[in-house]
Amino acid sequence: MDKKLNIGIVCYPTFGGSGVIATELGIGLAGQGHQIHFITYDRPARLTGMVHNVRYHEVKPTAYPLFDYSPYDSALVSKMVDTAKYEKLDLFHVHYAIPHATAGYLAHQILKADGIDVPVITTLHGTDITLVGNDPSFFNVVEFGINHSAGVTTVSKFLKQKTIETFDVKNHIEVIHNFVPPHICASTPAREEERKEFAPKGEKILVHISNFRPLKRVEDVLAVFEEVRRKIPAKLLLIGDGPDRDKLENYCRQKKLCKDISFLGKMADIGQILCISDLMLLTSVTESFGLVLLEAMACGTPVITTDVGGIPEVNIHGKTGFMAPVGDIKSMSKYALSLLENKPLLEVFKKQALEQANAFTLDKILPQYEAFYHSILLKKQQHFGELSTR
Repeated sequence: MDKKLNIGIVCYPTFGGSGVIATELGIGLAGQGHQIHFITYDRPARLTGMVHNVRYHEVKPTAYPLFDYSPYDSALVSKMVDTAKYEKLDLFHVHYAIPHATAGYLAHQILKADGIDVPVITTLHGTDITLVGNDPSFFNVVEFGINHSAGVTTVSKFLKQKTIETFDVKNHIEVIHNFVPPHICASTPAREEERKEFAPKGEKILVHISNFRPLKRVEDVLAVFEEVRRKIPAKLLLIGDGPDRDKLENYCRQKKLCKDISFLGKMADIGQILCISDLMLLTSVTESFGLVLLEAMACGTPVITTDVGGIPEVNIHGKTGFMAPVGDIKSMSKYALSLLENKPLLEVFKKQALEQANAFTLDKILPQYEAFYHSILLKKQQHFGELSTR
């Protein structure tokens, strides 16, 4: 278990949950002495500045007149093979099934032809199973990638069960929960002057973070806020961007809410906002885990959510926040007001939210990944041992 590994991490470099977790995991592993090589088309958003034991390998698809779209998958496989050969990787850890699991399989096969065996571990994050992966255009490819990975993990019990129900899974799936990105609120403790920027008259601050896609049902967030605002002075901060933003801005204008709602766009340091917020709202149709909930709790911010997917593994109803069925604006508004109108109760929930987040810190989750890596490498050694005795 003490052996330090050379690990290639393949992920999306964006602010999305899979990219955040992959990047923070890599940085955490590097802090334990492992050599980490990020392989993707852009520098990961959470990888800022120089980090000891971390390297970034850019995937650059070449544009040819023959192609309407540059073949990213092929460029990715080639970069994975090149990195594995010259950096002497022990394993690949790919995040999000499409296209990374199948790219990992192809890279593994190419390397194997040269006598190099680099196992591929796939972490499933959510929509690669529940939405995109379930699309007929990708179904067979996702199923193949899962079954031909040396190891598979999911970020919640819900996602493991959903994967087994959706695909003909032959592989063992290990559940390793998401974790709180380190130091999310450490550098930005809540300060009254920061709150006053958004709530100059002491209004309560509600926050929502997402990519503004239809399945996030952000209009429900606005509807809950509208009900809250009828009873108490409040402000709503929206972090993120996406296809529904225009519709949401029109909603604000029609309902005359614009002066109390701020669209803040994408932010690298969401802790700045979470630390001054009183409550988070998440109204999604489905969430495989709900990383933003954990991030909010780590800042002592209770959450009001739907009761779907992996959310109940994070949000404890009546303790860290409340849950309601999808679209139940009335209940979510009632729950929000029950906290916002009762300062002592809100303080209790803030404390309990922070305690829950402490159960999902990197120092608790990282050793689970390390143990899983070593178990996969041990199987590889045992397999070669069996072959040598035949």
